[in-house]
Amino acid sequence: MDVYGLIGNPVGHSLSPPMHKAGYEALGLDARYVTFEPPKEGAVAAIEGADALGVAGLNVTIPFKQDALDAVDPDPLAERIGAVNTVDFTGEGRPAGYNTDAVGAVRALRSHDVDLSGTAVVVGAGGAGRAVAFGLADEGMPVRIANRTESKARDLAAEVPDATGHGLDDLGELLADADVLVNATSVGMEEDATPVPAEALHGDLAVLDAVYRPLETRLLRDASEAGATTVDGAWMLLYQGVEAFERWTGEVAPVDAMNDALRAEL
Repeated sequence: MDVYGLIGNPVGHSLSPPMHKAGYEALGLDARYVTFEPPKEGAVAAIEGADALGVAGLNVTIPFKQDALDAVDPDPLAERIGAVNTVDFTGEGRPAGYNTDAVGAVRALRSHDVDLSGTAVVVGAGGAGRAVAFGLADEGMPVRIANRTESKARDLAAEVPDATGHGLDDLGELLADADVLVNATSVGMEEDATPVPAEALHGDLAVLDAVYRPLETRLLRDASEAGATTVDGAWMLLYQGVEAFERWTGEVAPVDAMNDALRAEL
């Protein structure tokens, strides 16, 4: 049996176990997905311990994504983002580290037939914002990063190809001719709020909200009313998991089965 898992702290709320379990069952794989909750200073020890125990792969979540870099050989994308959320132990030498959040955002948009040849606006310059900005930039999109603290947006933009940094007050102007908008903040999770003025949204936009609880955020309601294409955060969560699943198993992930299992928990 192959054992895969997740390290985080806390980790009890994670939706990864049912999603991956559904994938293994759909393909008839002899595999199991488990969770580990090491102490908050224990990322490196946890990854090294999982390697010693013969675990085949790990997902990594808060607060360990940055610390995990010290325990793996990161691929170029994970190194640029500065965070690892997927570890593969099946190669020789140090385990390989990846960031599938970036790919998750791209695949979520592509699954809704969103054209990624235009201009993107990313709201948020934290961990999710970094991953999304690099992911879209690697697709060739000019990226406009808007953040409550403008200096953080400018700092991130200096690292991302063809990117600029802005404050939230610039969103109206930035969105006027934008094609894709991604909310990579937690705004909308705890309250019925949005980081984007409704009047700035329009029908030529595709809007992805990384928040998946609730599935229909105020931003997505406003975007739908404006005629925009909407993509809820569960799609990004799904596809980052799908990317990890495919890296670990070498199989084409059963996306429908994994999606059904994920949404049954929401």
